Amino acid sequence: MHLSGRKYASDTQPWTQRQRIVLLTLISANLAVFAAQLLLETDQPGFVRDYLGISDRGVRDAYAWQFVTAMFLHNGPWHLLGNILVLYFLGRDLESILGQRHFLYLYLAGAIGGELGHLFLMPPDTVLVAASGGVAAVVVAYATILPELELTTTRFFMVSLHLKAKHLAYGVIALGLVLVCVERTGTVSHSAYLGGCAAGWLYAHLLGFGRPSFLQRFLRQQRAEAERYEQMSIEQLMSEEIDPLLEKISRYGIDSLTRAERRNLARARERMVEKAQSEITTGLKTDRYLT
Repeated sequence: MHLSGRKYASDTQPWTQRQRIVLLTLISANLAVFAAQLLLETDQPGFVRDYLGISDRGVRDAYAWQFVTAMFLHNGPWHLLGNILVLYFLGRDLESILGQRHFLYLYLAGAIGGELGHLFLMPPDTVLVAASGGVAAVVVAYATILPELELTTTRFFMVSLHLKAKHLAYGVIALGLVLVCVERTGTVSHSAYLGGCAAGWLYAHLLGFGRPSFLQRFLRQQRAEAERYEQMSIEQLMSEEIDPLLEKISRYGIDSLTRAERRNLARARERMVEKAQSEITTGLKTDRYLT
């Protein structure tokens, strides 16, 4: 069940929602563009495919506007209906959580990510109608923020199936992988899934949601290590960092050091020089003040 549809006990504070200005604007824009798309297809068949949908061939021909026009195009009414339903039911909660500005940026990042993914993954002549990129980003961001939230519960052969947000995201990614390998010609929409999913995951993590990624853990570890070096005195650097490595060199030679140990030795030496220079500068300033 969505956050917006939950019932509350008498002693709990109700879930407060902001106005869904961005969500309704995006839905309206998709509907308006689809209506214009139908009119153009009726009046000039092939115009949308050749000039408004994005493809590697179009980008090479300097049709730069395709990055903007393609992100609101759909591959038929069922494609439009599916995107609108997913965008509404997930977007109404996500806009309240992220705020209007970040929700808009998330959708646009997903659309652009879907277009870039198409350009990298698909043949040059395959045209993308990229509206699904922004929706895929919404799905994955929702699953990153609320992975265990149950969206619906159904019964299948006497077994209760609970569809959680993370399961929906897994399904979108799996579907995108399969369709990218199977359907690679003509006008498509599925090649925006993978890039949109990647953009949604990245944007949610940049906002601080989800489990820390490998890159985030690595950067956090590097910051902690830098802070530790900053707080260590020269005596501590010698006893904890340099002396063990010098002893290893004396026993087994310099070639016995690993790359990480060589980096640690160089960093410790640089840190010692910096601390020594800092102490000398501080001493000179103190002498000048005293004299």
